[in-house]
Amino acid sequence: MTAMFRSLSGRNYRIWFAGALVSNVGTWMQRTAQDWLVLTKLSDNDAIAVGVTMALQFGPQLLLLPLTGLAADRFDRRRMLMLTQGLMGALGLGLGIMVLTNTATIWSLYGFALALGIVAAFDTPIRQAFVSDVVQGEHVANAVALNSASFNAARLIGPAVAGVLIAAIGSGWVFVINAASFLAVLGALRFVDPAQLAERVRPKRGKGQIIAGFRYVRTRPDIVIVLCMIFVIGTFGVNFPIFTSTMARVEFHKGAGEFGLLNSVMAIGSVAGALLSARRDRPRMRMLVVSAAGFGLACTAAALAPTYWSFAIVLVFVGLASLTFMTTANALVQTTTKPAMRGRVMALYMAIFAGGTPIGAPIVGAVADAWGPRWAIAVGAASGFVALAIALVWLVRHERFRLRYDADTRLHLAITHAVPVVGSRAARAGLRRDLERDEAVADRSSAV
Repeated sequence: MTAMFRSLSGRNYRIWFAGALVSNVGTWMQRTAQDWLVLTKLSDNDAIAVGVTMALQFGPQLLLLPLTGLAADRFDRRRMLMLTQGLMGALGLGLGIMVLTNTATIWSLYGFALALGIVAAFDTPIRQAFVSDVVQGEHVANAVALNSASFNAARLIGPAVAGVLIAAIGSGWVFVINAASFLAVLGALRFVDPAQLAERVRPKRGKGQIIAGFRYVRTRPDIVIVLCMIFVIGTFGVNFPIFTSTMARVEFHKGAGEFGLLNSVMAIGSVAGALLSARRDRPRMRMLVVSAAGFGLACTAAALAPTYWSFAIVLVFVGLASLTFMTTANALVQTTTKPAMRGRVMALYMAIFAGGTPIGAPIVGAVADAWGPRWAIAVGAASGFVALAIALVWLVRHERFRLRYDADTRLHLAITHAVPVVGSRAARAGLRRDLERDEAVADRSSAV
């Protein structure tokens, strides 16, 4: 248990974690209230209007990618986070006032969604990279996993609280409460000790700094592979609202309560996946491969689930596999990226992960409309297997990955004579020792 929460031993990270958790709950409350407001109050149950709102919120993250990554590397991340978090709180308060005074329209909400998307485009890579400022060395991967656990715990709590508050006091007050939740993270940033933050090497001013980030990634084939896997699963696999809503409504003929329960069940698996990732001392490519395969298998089982309750049970494993995959990928990229490039690389990572949604969601939705929700989930399963194939092809071609059978015909997997060219010297030495130990175990079993 201590190992699972080891990054909380640092004062700065404890403060940041607590403030971020409160803010994450508020953010999920606002997302729920916003979608409900658009669907039921500002439009005539128009799902397209909800889709437009989502596109306006996530689109800027892709379009502003070059600027947001450079900002995360060049400027003081703590002060930038105070700015972005303050602006998002102000936007939430403004929207709440408009709803409470009955002056909100669909177009004004589109404007707020776009403004929130622009601010969030800068906030996301800065917040991701800030983890490595607050937590250094071997605890970074653990901190990344705990951040995922915090985010998904908020996803479990926020929508449920929002549903109760919307019925009791209305959507407008939910936006106001979310605005107040930003005070927690602003307070946390205020009390974080700057003297204990990691020293950073910031990029020099001048031309070519934006392009330098892309060039750096191009020289890192291991990161390129992770980004390719993230794109495939993020685009075609992580469309859970489509999967759960269509299965609940179309396949099992259930109502809103049962639909909400499916989201909570999946969040339980997601939190479990994040906490299990937090137990590992460092991220490994083998876990990324295993979790991609697990995601494909879990989605396959979900597509074949005969009843509502069997589908709900399988969703726990879908959430577990997906969060293990995403947390491992995030930690692999963060811990092996040169500190001076981390902001730009994480901006690219988040843009690829979130930017695929406008591409994949309509395709998956069209499959659900044409052939049914089970086939839509099958598309998600295929994304897991394609990501697995991408990793295996790279390992075979570049890392000398091979299959080995011993005298008892038991299968062994080994990576021989190949150490990635990335990361610190200590990390490479540690990985080399792991590979030599794996080979020694395989050789001993072969001799039996």
